[in-house]
Amino acid sequence: MLKANVAWSTNEDSFTQGKETAKKAVVGLGETKVAFLYTSVDCDIKKVLEGAKTELGTAPIIGCTSSAGIITPDGFITSDHGFTGILSIGDPNMKVGVASSPRGNNPRETARKVAKEAMAKVGTDRVPAYYYMVASPAEEEEYVKGIADVIGEVPFSGGSAADNTVEGKWSIYTNDKIFNDGVAVAFFYTNTPITNVFTGDYHETTNAGVITKIRGKRTLVEIDGVPALKKYAEWTGKDIKKLMGSNLLSETVTEPLGVKDRLGDLIAIRHPMFANEDYSMNIGNNLAVNTAVIQMQANVDEIIEGAARAAKELKKALPGEAGAYLFIHCGGRRLAIGDRINEVADKIKEIVGDTPFIMAFTFGEYGDTDHGGNTCGGLMLSDTAFCK
Repeated sequence: MLKANVAWSTNEDSFTQGKETAKKAVVGLGETKVAFLYTSVDCDIKKVLEGAKTELGTAPIIGCTSSAGIITPDGFITSDHGFTGILSIGDPNMKVGVASSPRGNNPRETARKVAKEAMAKVGTDRVPAYYYMVASPAEEEEYVKGIADVIGEVPFSGGSAADNTVEGKWSIYTNDKIFNDGVAVAFFYTNTPITNVFTGDYHETTNAGVITKIRGKRTLVEIDGVPALKKYAEWTGKDIKKLMGSNLLSETVTEPLGVKDRLGDLIAIRHPMFANEDYSMNIGNNLAVNTAVIQMQANVDEIIEGAARAAKELKKALPGEAGAYLFIHCGGRRLAIGDRINEVADKIKEIVGDTPFIMAFTFGEYGDTDHGGNTCGGLMLSDTAFCK
C-alpha cells in the first residue's frame, strides 16, 4: 500500500532546512521511492539538497524552485530566508526512475537521453505507467516531444521552475544535479492508479480571432491581421499604454488568452508576458499561425475557487482512495491572489482531509485531458493524486 508524508522547514540555515524537512518526510515509509522537493531561490539549493540527502540517502529526488512559497496541510509556507517542502512516497509495488540534464544544444535530443536514463535507473526498457516532468520556462514542448520519441504518449504532469519575480533565477534539481535551463523527469512503474486533472478554469469569452502572424514560436505578432496588443486592448477595453513592457504580465492574469486542443476538451491558457514596441506580445507557450486564440476571463474570487474546483474534480475522478496529492499551481495565479493565498490552502484542506499534499507554484504547467494529448500551458492547474 502506498504511504506518503509531507514536511517543511523555514530554518535560517539551508542545510538544516533540507535535513529537518527530509527527516520528517521519511517517517514510517520504509523505503522512500521518490521525494518531490520544492525550495526557494532565497536558499542555498546545494546545501538544501545536501541536508535532505543525509536523511533520504539514495532515494530519488526531483524538484524545482517554487515561486514565493508552497502550500502544505499547515497552510502557505514562506519566510524571508526561504522554505523547503517535501512530498515523499513509499510503495513496495512502485519503482521510480529519476533523471535530468541541462538543456544542451538540442532540447528534444536532451529529453530523449533523459528518458532513456530514467528507464535505465530502474533497469528496464519498458514504458512507464506515468511520468512527472520539470523544465525551464522556455522550451517545454520540445522536451515533451523528445520524451514521447522514446516512450510514446504516456500520461504526465508537472510544472516549470519558478522564481519570485520572473528574473530567471529559478533552478531544477535531482539528487546530483542543479541547473537553470534543462529538464528532469520521474518515470513511475506501478499498478497503483495515478490520476491527473489539468485545467485553466477560466471562462471563455466571445472575443476570438485567428493568429495570422507569429515570430519564432512564442511571439504573437498579429490576430486577424491586426497588431496583437491592439486587438487584445480592443477586446478587454484596457489602456494600451498600461499594457506595455513587463506590465503585460500582471495585467493579463485575469484576462489571458487560450487555445483549444484538437478535440475541444481543453483550453490551454496562453499567458501574455511582455508587450513589445511593435505591439507584438511575448507569450509563455508555443503558438501556431491559422489557429484560433480566445480571450479568457476570471476574477480573483474565481481564480481562488478554481483551485478548489480542480481538487474536487480530481477527488471525484479517483478509482480508489488517495494516498497523496501533488498540486501544481501557476505562480501567476498566486500573484493575482496575493494576500488571500491562505484561502486556497483552507479550501484544499477541506477537500482532501488528512491526506498528505503539497502545492508548488510554477511558471508553466503540464497535463493531459481525456485523450487530448500531453499539453503545456500557463496560468493553469495540474493536480495529481496517487492512490493507496
